[in-house]
Amino acid sequence: MVHPFSSNDDLIDPAYAGRFADVPIPKNRMPDGERRPDDVYRLIHDELLLDGSSRLNMATFVTTWMEPEAEKLMAETFDKNMIDKDEYPQTAEIERRCVNIVADLFHAPAEGDAIGVSTIGSSEAVMLAGLAMKWKWRQRREAAGLPSDRPNMVMGSNVQVVWEKFCRYWDVEPRYVPITADCFTVTPNDVMARVDESTIGVIPILGTTYTGEYEPVAEIHECVVAYNTEHGTDIPIHVDAASGGFVAPFLDPDLEWDFRLPQVKSINVSGHKYGLTYPGIGFVVWRSADELPEDLVFHVNYLGGDMPTFTLNFSRPGNQIVGQYYNFVRLGRDGYRRIMESLRATALHLSSTIASMGPFEVVSDGSAIPVLAFTMNESAGFTVFDVSDRLRSKGWQVPAYTMPADAEDIAVLRIVVREGFGMDLADMLLDSISSAVDHLEQFPPAHADPEPGFNHT
Repeated sequence: MVHPFSSNDDLIDPAYAGRFADVPIPKNRMPDGERRPDDVYRLIHDELLLDGSSRLNMATFVTTWMEPEAEKLMAETFDKNMIDKDEYPQTAEIERRCVNIVADLFHAPAEGDAIGVSTIGSSEAVMLAGLAMKWKWRQRREAAGLPSDRPNMVMGSNVQVVWEKFCRYWDVEPRYVPITADCFTVTPNDVMARVDESTIGVIPILGTTYTGEYEPVAEIHECVVAYNTEHGTDIPIHVDAASGGFVAPFLDPDLEWDFRLPQVKSINVSGHKYGLTYPGIGFVVWRSADELPEDLVFHVNYLGGDMPTFTLNFSRPGNQIVGQYYNFVRLGRDGYRRIMESLRATALHLSSTIASMGPFEVVSDGSAIPVLAFTMNESAGFTVFDVSDRLRSKGWQVPAYTMPADAEDIAVLRIVVREGFGMDLADMLLDSISSAVDHLEQFPPAHADPEPGFNHT
């Protein structure tokens, strides 16, 4: 029998002994020649090993684990362009279903299809909601013969930076309600002190980025309604439910924060947070079609049919909406409830154990959304930044940061508990925190004073 011989070195070269492994490729310009796909895959795969582990990243709210079946569906739909609804009608139908599911979850009036859209995330959703509020306010002012050149928006200093971006990009005056060292959420009285006839909207947060706490939406709503009645205005409320919109309906179903409150006109939520879907997917929904000005909706026909669109992004893959729909159908209300209960239990386990360690004081315990924040007490000889640094050496990414304006002397550590992070990993994290404390107590940091602008209290 004759055995064929191949002289193709590519078939016999060890993976890391070929020329491609020996000669660096240019980093800031395109290389001159082609490369084998497996070589390029290995090169980039190895380079990404330098990233931290997403599962151990306790800083991010973004989902870092999904079921294999969801991943398979998402991989199969990367190539579908969400905007091209004529060519991909079933993906468009799935988006329609998801928007209706979200609106129903938030108790939107059930009159035909919900008014809303999927987005890249809450950042885009916030921009769309803000534009709708500005346009509606301007229409009301012009109809009444009043000036419409100085709109303002009232929100806490603890808002996510996208709200600051909205105000700067779209020429709206931000009126920030300060938080205090004793309260990291806004109070209704402080909100109303900044409201006037030029206010396009009031923005309470359901699950703040800094501490995970719910702001008092119902109490703020009561005050806004009273103000509107007294002054003949129609100031709307937009609820930023990016983090809490997929938590509160399952863990706190009796909490009134959504469209059950009549002056809540729009809500945004992140599917890639506690919607349990990989980034990026979000939603914005409105109470009714009256809250979305028609002149913000564009119609295009060059993709094969009349396509009404109200988004900042145009082309984007359809796989995120497919992944979100998988979760809705796979889990249902019972599944989401079980997951959120588990996450909250893990967060409370973490916060109670951390509170008992000695040097820490818990700021928020994870009883709202499953996010906890904690700071150092006066007896500690080190800062939250030192603890964060020690944890990073163990692979954990636990952010340390200062609070927003009027409470910036307080620095905290924050842990976001997500699906895929159970009690076993939580106990490993607690062991690492305890080890970090032991090390810092045995070997105090070289700096004698705390970080600039930092106060232990």
